[in-house]
Amino acid sequence: MYWKAILVGLAGLSTSARADIAFGSCPSGYSMTTYVQTIVTQVSQVASSAKAGVPATSTSVLPSPSSASTGIATPSATASTASAQSAAASASPVSPTLQYVQVPSIAPTAGVLSSTLVSPVSNSPSVSPTSVSPTSVSPTSVSPTSVSSTSVSSTSSSSQESPSSSSSSAPLGGIMHGQATSYDGGDVDGTCMFATAGYTLPMGIYGAALSVDNWDTSASCGACVSVTGQDGKSVKLMIVNQCPGDCGLNHLDLLPNGFTQLADLKVGRIDVDWEFVKCDISSPLYLSTQSGSSKYWFSMQVVNSNVPVKSLEVSTDGGNTWQPTTRSEYNFFQNASGFGVDYVDVRITSATGETIVVKNANSAGETRTDATSNFS
Repeated sequence: MYWKAILVGLAGLSTSARADIAFGSCPSGYSMTTYVQTIVTQVSQVASSAKAGVPATSTSVLPSPSSASTGIATPSATASTASAQSAAASASPVSPTLQYVQVPSIAPTAGVLSSTLVSPVSNSPSVSPTSVSPTSVSPTSVSPTSVSSTSVSSTSSSSQESPSSSSSSAPLGGIMHGQATSYDGGDVDGTCMFATAGYTLPMGIYGAALSVDNWDTSASCGACVSVTGQDGKSVKLMIVNQCPGDCGLNHLDLLPNGFTQLADLKVGRIDVDWEFVKCDISSPLYLSTQSGSSKYWFSMQVVNSNVPVKSLEVSTDGGNTWQPTTRSEYNFFQNASGFGVDYVDVRITSATGETIVVKNANSAGETRTDATSNFS
């Protein structure tokens, strides 16, 4: 009876859990399965916008783990080897296996496994701004041609010729914009040296000094200008002097009797418009020589001309040939060597192209030779 009970107890022990089996090992007849996580690195690219004017951005793509895991079954192990496998598994954990999946690159940028840097693509054409240089418009300044110079003393008669067939009536110049002031002085005193010629201004014409910036080697000496003030009043002036550098371009410095035709002297300075005009002189012009002039050194000026004088030439052979002279800053036409004779023929050309020939003009100093006419 007791032996049956013993057999039943032994059978029960064969189906019970064994306490001597180590943790992590499998009983005899079982196999261990190890699960290893697989990380998949996926490289992607972001193509830059091909749309003009939209700059591309730099995108960094990082690997992301895949949610899938792959089971790897190990071979069946006996009870004797199970403990060794369990010890190895607990001592060194299994490193995850990285599986690289290559994504096809998007042209034109090549793919990079770790990260993709997409360079900005500039689709906007580079347009250079058009540089427009403003046109600088200089004020219209018509410089009357040089006036023959000579210092006057005594007068002498000589034959004269009337103006040639050239009767050009070219305009004398455009309108200038400047300022006007006043100064004290004699009517014809100043750089143009008309005082040495004993000249008196015609009725209704007043003396003025012209800015050195418009001087042009005394080309305007004896020229007349019409000046209009801000309130519309106007006056006719003759250039008899030079205004120094502080006057500025297109500046006129008037004698008091001329300035008062435009404004009160207390005003001091006014804005004006002015232009070269004919003087409307009806009496003949005349020639005056400078003190010291002779057949060895020639210096002569033209006085009382109706329009600006351009040039003065001299002939010593009755008009067959003509020799030029040089205009000075103080309104004399000169030849440093003289012409070798006491009397010469003189041809005067105006700014309008007319000519007047004066016969037998005296080249001696401080003499005057009258013409028989004036420029029209």
